[in-house]
Amino acid sequence: MAAAAVTGQRPDSAAAGEASRPQWAPPDHCKAQAAAGLGDGEDAPVRPLCKPRGICSRAYFLVLMVFVHLYLGNVLALLLFVHYSNGDESSDPGPQHRAQGSGPEPTLGPLTRLEGIKVGHERKVQLVTDRDHFIRTLSLKPLLFEIPGFLTDDECRLIIHLAQMKGLQRSQILPTEEYEEAMSTMQVSQLDLFQLLDQNRDGHLQLREVLAQTRLGNGWWMTPESIQEMYTAIKADPDGDGVLSLQEFSNMDLRDFHKYMRSHKAESSELVRNSHHTWLYQGEGAHHVMRAIRQRVLRLTRLSPEIVELSEPLQVVRYGEGGHYHAHVDSGPVYPETICSHTKLVANESVPFETSCRYMTVLFYLNNVTGGGETVFPVADNRTYDEMSLIQDDVDLRDTRRHCDKGNLRVKPRQGTAVFWYNYLPDGQGWVGDVDDYSLHGGCLVTRGTKWIANNWINVDPSRARQALFQQEMARLAREGGADSQPEWALDRAYRDTRVEL
Repeated sequence: MAAAAVTGQRPDSAAAGEASRPQWAPPDHCKAQAAAGLGDGEDAPVRPLCKPRGICSRAYFLVLMVFVHLYLGNVLALLLFVHYSNGDESSDPGPQHRAQGSGPEPTLGPLTRLEGIKVGHERKVQLVTDRDHFIRTLSLKPLLFEIPGFLTDDECRLIIHLAQMKGLQRSQILPTEEYEEAMSTMQVSQLDLFQLLDQNRDGHLQLREVLAQTRLGNGWWMTPESIQEMYTAIKADPDGDGVLSLQEFSNMDLRDFHKYMRSHKAESSELVRNSHHTWLYQGEGAHHVMRAIRQRVLRLTRLSPEIVELSEPLQVVRYGEGGHYHAHVDSGPVYPETICSHTKLVANESVPFETSCRYMTVLFYLNNVTGGGETVFPVADNRTYDEMSLIQDDVDLRDTRRHCDKGNLRVKPRQGTAVFWYNYLPDGQGWVGDVDDYSLHGGCLVTRGTKWIANNWINVDPSRARQALFQQEMARLAREGGADSQPEWALDRAYRDTRVEL
């Protein structure tokens, strides 16, 4: 089979019992890129990572960010916060510059990125000593791969067992009082809210315009039916046509909207996500199988050990019958108003929002699912991408309970199989570029049985300098204070020393 063409650093060592790194040779032009990394003291300014009106547009991103904690009113208020604060950006040195110290900045080499070649392309790699693995390209947009047998059946059972020992919690909790407190601190006019929602600027709010701005919340999954039900309850749409004029919107009392949202008891089927999850420690001192899996991921991704070891722990998720996760992206863009969750400890700055910066997703299927439970990529390998085209003729491609069968690509869960993809496009300089709109994905409805999966997210800050400072600081803390100095989100010691025989 043809070898995969990649760029970037190679891990220096392999874990005991695992094979040496796969022999992947970078092409000449990639070697030239690697040699052309940022020089000492160079630091590109933070820039928006998404195209206007895309799934990660600034307007949509801020809607999404606040919906994760609050409700629609708070989302729009925060959109206005960004809108009115844009005028001060020129005087703000930016998060990268504020993060700099007085000394020279550390630099990082280019990030590795596996080439897809073409859909269906296969290559053989050796990730463990006793068997070969085959990597198959599933799509080019996003760059998505599948590896059957990445985990053994025994490893899958062990991960499930450790997760059950630790205990799983509900993946989504509806917000309650905090959003009203936040809303009370902000004054936003009805006109401003209307203009932010009215994407086509025709002076009317269609249902799909409202749906596009309420796509992911730590609460309800909004449907045309639920929005019309809300309109009726708060008397916002007198003629019942599902379209709000500026006058109708202006007459609406947002307090009635808040009361309605608080009084509605959401069923699990109405949530954005219906599952339970926990986190399993993979760092030094973890169960030897957990360590071996992390080292296998290190060889697969070809990223530096520092990046992989400082990434999030393993998330284990259980979807019962009726479980689902509506289509979403795993990583958020970084604007001047945001900071990456994993590097915020060293950023030395104050910003209103933080987001997950996940360069890659590696997803493992831990069991065979009796019915449903596929991973859907609704717009994989579409020729073009348009935000509003996701909702057409009462079909919402993001809705994984109703319309998974209409997505472009569905991956069936098979025990031990891994799929992985890149959540960002390259920036042309060996680092993170725009969020890849095509990485939109979700978990289809489980119709029979139970679905178990696990996620390894590889965290990389779009600011190359800030990622380098983070790695430098974590290395210093480790030298001075040992494992106790790891970031709080990585401190998962409840079962770090557990030994469970297979």
